Amino acid sequence: MKKLILLASLAFYGAHLNAQLKYPETPKIVVTENLWGTDYKDNYRWLENMKDPKVISWFKQQADLTNSVMYTISGRDELIQEWRKLALLQPAVVFSEVEAKGKYFFQKRNPGEKVSKVYFRDNLNGPDQLLFDPQTFIAGKTLSVQSINPSNDGTKLLIAYSEAGAEVSTIRVLDVKTKKFLSDIINNTAGAGDWTFDDTAFFYTWIKSADNEDPSARLNPKSKLHRLETDSSKDVDFFSSESYPSLKIDAKVYPVNFLYKDNPNFVFAAEGSVQNELVSYYAPIDQFNSKNIKWKKLTTADDKIVRGIEIFGDKVYAITYRNAKNYQLVSTSLQNPDWNNAEVVAPNQAMTLESVTRSKDYIILSYSDGLHNFLFKYDPKTNKMSPIKLPYEGTVNVQRLATKSNDFIIGMTSWNKPFTEMLYNAETDQFIKSPFNQPANYPEEYKNLVVEEVNVKGHDGVMIPLSIIYKKGLKKDGSNVGFMESYGAYGISMTPGFATRLYSLAVKGVVIAIPHVRGGSEKGQEWYKAGYKTTKPNTWKDFISCAEYLIAQGFTKADRLAGTGTSAGGILISRSITERPDLFAAAVINVGLGNAMRAEFSSNGPVNIPEFGTVKNEIESKALFEMDGMMHVKDGVKYPAVMGVAGWNDPRVIAWQPGKFIAALQNASTSGKPVLLKVNYDNGHFTEDKEVTYANFADQYAFMMWQCGHPDFQVKKSK
Repeated sequence: MKKLILLASLAFYGAHLNAQLKYPETPKIVVTENLWGTDYKDNYRWLENMKDPKVISWFKQQADLTNSVMYTISGRDELIQEWRKLALLQPAVVFSEVEAKGKYFFQKRNPGEKVSKVYFRDNLNGPDQLLFDPQTFIAGKTLSVQSINPSNDGTKLLIAYSEAGAEVSTIRVLDVKTKKFLSDIINNTAGAGDWTFDDTAFFYTWIKSADNEDPSARLNPKSKLHRLETDSSKDVDFFSSESYPSLKIDAKVYPVNFLYKDNPNFVFAAEGSVQNELVSYYAPIDQFNSKNIKWKKLTTADDKIVRGIEIFGDKVYAITYRNAKNYQLVSTSLQNPDWNNAEVVAPNQAMTLESVTRSKDYIILSYSDGLHNFLFKYDPKTNKMSPIKLPYEGTVNVQRLATKSNDFIIGMTSWNKPFTEMLYNAETDQFIKSPFNQPANYPEEYKNLVVEEVNVKGHDGVMIPLSIIYKKGLKKDGSNVGFMESYGAYGISMTPGFATRLYSLAVKGVVIAIPHVRGGSEKGQEWYKAGYKTTKPNTWKDFISCAEYLIAQGFTKADRLAGTGTSAGGILISRSITERPDLFAAAVINVGLGNAMRAEFSSNGPVNIPEFGTVKNEIESKALFEMDGMMHVKDGVKYPAVMGVAGWNDPRVIAWQPGKFIAALQNASTSGKPVLLKVNYDNGHFTEDKEVTYANFADQYAFMMWQCGHPDFQVKKSK
């Protein structure tokens, strides 16, 4: 009886706040566009002009409203404090380890630090020596390091950094011995690349503009070559659509160059985009300084080479889905590649081949059964394949440690096992303690959660894997708050991992559910293509099927269920709640695509056309309409409570994408539940800054828990 009274009281306070919400005025200014004989009406096209003072003001009013609401919700600040406490339990986090001439360079974030710093060691087990602190480099600004790349001789280090999650890098060159920067400063880049073998120059990706509101900012980028201590305005256009028009490089892809230390006889180039099929070229290294390099094709899209490629002597090893729905490893001659007649090294099998990574003498193959990884070692000299015995089942990450060694860094985790890192030697098959990362010691309640792996019948009879994590002793009586999250794009799978942020909800009795929807590749290439362009509806329909399963099995109820999707997962969540608004109490579209039909008209949109399609194609235009959450918002519908999250500096999903979706919902929903837009002015698509991240996700989680009736997250009573 007391519980019922408490819930009724909380509901009263929540409803009172909802009734008081006054959204910023958002007029409907209809723009009608006829595409392939169909009229599409967009009421909020005006919000795309983010340089318009009215639009800037609209976003600011939305941000202020959201902040004013979230400051009144209990549990939000407690989440931040919990995450800070958990971070202090974790040892220093080391990543981006790179070896050069026996030195090891890496980024490291110590417990309690907001962002990582750059360090190096003179040898593998030597002391850490600080090279660069992004928090003190420019007074008043917290930068984050995007990438590091040491010269081959280890005397210099490329550092690419950005500000406020913008993902547009400034590149500097550090002298490792003096710890001072050289005069080179290259602004507005999409990242640094490889050094030349003589360490006198390096590649980087040039973009026209850092303006994430300019649709042409990232069209026709270039791979440029910068020679040390020279004027960057005179850098060589080494590989681009302009320098090599005969290659017909599409305007939307990123040309990149790279060099293999394992084979210094060639220079390589590739077209970078979201298209999984690798398009690459190569040329003899003696043409390096030629103004007209005779590029030869190494791989084309028709070769169906994906996921990884390694060079071993005069052979090229690559993963393909040609005649292999779960992928297989093949090899061909580097001098005269013939992928149509490539030798099958590791044939297609029940598990999917995820990656290949080479060391001095071996190639490690990583397979997945949809949830766990399994490693195999291949010796190119003997053609022998053998399994590697891992300490436990889970998600496995394999990283080559050094060019001239057989050591690998093996990182492992699972839903109920914190991240563990080991050093593995492929020659001896021995695992030893990692010289970099040590295991964290989290509270027992975080490690003793129950994990259920089930299969859910989808709308078309296909079985959808669903991972469910919850606290021991939980009753399946429908009274629990449920939290669902998935993605379903680019063939990216929802791999198991120890998620402390999510588990801070699980220990409070929240059921965490991770649907493995189509569009990922948990079940291979066909699973990916079953949630792609015209088949994209399977992605959100799988999510809906899993929600129905959770309710039917008593894990939760519709009025206590929340769902969220990030980035491309914005399609999943926006269409889930517009197709089944009755199935969710709350949802968050986190820096997500809420207006898919307009995505290609943002700065990062063109490069994503291979994944989602273009309105310039009749079939793909209709598919994009089906994916478009905003286009499916209808007046007079009782929609769940929704929070949209926008990163003001986001170069991947521009702020008006979630913004337009929220605008449509605010004007349409009749449920009386809050529809809010959170605008992160100190963030982009994401940020390494932990404090910004904590505040961001605390608002998201507190919002969903509040609207799902969790007693720890409710409107604070006035004193």
